Amino acid sequence: MIVRDFREVPASAAGDAEGVGLRWVISKSDGAPNFAMRVVEVQPGRATPLHKHAWEHEVFVIEGQGVVRGNEGDRPIQYGSVIFMPCNETHQFVNQGSEVLRFLCLIPHLP
Repeated sequence: MIVRDFREVPASAAGDAEGVGLRWVISKSDGAPNFAMRVVEVQPGRATPLHKHAWEHEVFVIEGQGVVRGNEGDRPIQYGSVIFMPCNETHQFVNQGSEVLRFLCLIPHLP
């Protein structure tokens, strides 16, 4: 069993997305064989890259507000919002608030 405060895990840059940090709070290195849990932190006025990938992911917003952009347009998100992003759907998370937009993102380990 592992129990830790997510803030103890250093944030790394999320690619070249300025103002977006990524904390790998549970990963293969922790012995998790199937899924990883990440905490994504988007600073006010910033956004994750517009992208898509061949795996689903599940998101739970734990702080802040903004929109998630997808095939059906922009959908507002805030603390308590849950998002299921299916495979190959183009998406982006945009912080439209004055505080950090922070969310958990669960993804499968890639082969």
